[in-house]
Amino acid sequence: MRYPSLAGMVTAAKAKITRMALHYRFSAQASAFMLNCLEFVLQQKFNNLGQIDTELLRPFRRVLLVDSTSWDVNEKLRGVLPGSGGAASAANCKLQTVYDYKHSELEFLDVTAGTVPDNRYTDHLPGILQKGDLLLMDLGYFKLTTLAGIIEKDAYFLTRFLVRTTPKNPLSKVSIDLAKHLNTLQENEYEMQILMGGNGEHPEFTCRLIALRVSEDIANERRRKLKKAAKKKGRTVSKRHLQMCEWTLLITNIPQDCLSTKMARAFYTVRWQIELLFKQLKSVVRIHQSDTGNEHRLRCELYGKLIIAAIIHRIHAFETHRQWNTKRREVSMDKLYKRIQERALTLFFEFHSSFRQAVAYLKHELKHIMASCLKDRQPSRPTTLEIIEAQCDPMLENRGPTRKKGSA
Repeated sequence: MRYPSLAGMVTAAKAKITRMALHYRFSAQASAFMLNCLEFVLQQKFNNLGQIDTELLRPFRRVLLVDSTSWDVNEKLRGVLPGSGGAASAANCKLQTVYDYKHSELEFLDVTAGTVPDNRYTDHLPGILQKGDLLLMDLGYFKLTTLAGIIEKDAYFLTRFLVRTTPKNPLSKVSIDLAKHLNTLQENEYEMQILMGGNGEHPEFTCRLIALRVSEDIANERRRKLKKAAKKKGRTVSKRHLQMCEWTLLITNIPQDCLSTKMARAFYTVRWQIELLFKQLKSVVRIHQSDTGNEHRLRCELYGKLIIAAIIHRIHAFETHRQWNTKRREVSMDKLYKRIQERALTLFFEFHSSFRQAVAYLKHELKHIMASCLKDRQPSRPTTLEIIEAQCDPMLENRGPTRKKGSA
């Protein structure tokens, strides 16, 4: 496929053309070119970027968070990006995202139809992993063949346990009635080795099951949501499933000396960082705002916005690592996105005049805005990094986050 040259696109941008003429330039070749640009940007890495330095993350090469977000698009696109139909939308777009929390980097982005379930996309995950990586995912990506594939790559996973899955005793290979077993426990934190898969359908593997008791209020709220969802589908929630709402159940192949039972709850909260990423992509970059019925225009707009997001995250990564590793301070993703958004129009005109001039302007502005982008220190509302570091050093829990003596 032949892509339009960058020089040609710049010349076209400077030329005075009508809106209709511009609209027709959003072709299959243009969207393929923009996708190629996005993939190029994602592949570029800072040689001196470094990583977040905290004890709980050190055993892992990368800490990858996977999730998706979706939004409705023009119903003219229902043939290429179908929605669920009926009371839901006729056309829907979904963005599959992999975010490396340890290096604060966007690693992988893929655009699919809204009807493609996360569980089907799970098959692609082992292919993006390398030895020593850790993958954090939610129930939507739970699949036994995928978990076995992660183990085969000498990588790690931490995910919620799907309660309709039946674990087995690793020695006897007898099925475990998990609800009955948990009902006998008095402690609030518990773990056991379990055997998953087998029966000729899935590869067999062992892992840790971590059970963390939740408060009665949280358990009741979970039951309420379960009953509401079941009623909507004309089903009845089983007594066993309602009983399991008293526990947060996680499974992992991370060794106990790298992740204790006590640390598991705090560590799993890292997964929520990708939700903050989606918030910025929609509220600031506005990836979901496009009313076009032209598939290629939609893709060009979306890929362009994602390129901007990847660049902002590269800046966020560099500053977060520098601030955390030297001062135990964090850069707010929300604040950085908004400060750059405030300068977007000026930055656009600078790029229109000269690339070097635009880069110089951005560097100058970053020096001035970075102090206002730092997260506030609030002992009553610790950040995710402060929480997981406090788990490694209990003394920090009572005196708040401070720089460790001798930290780099």
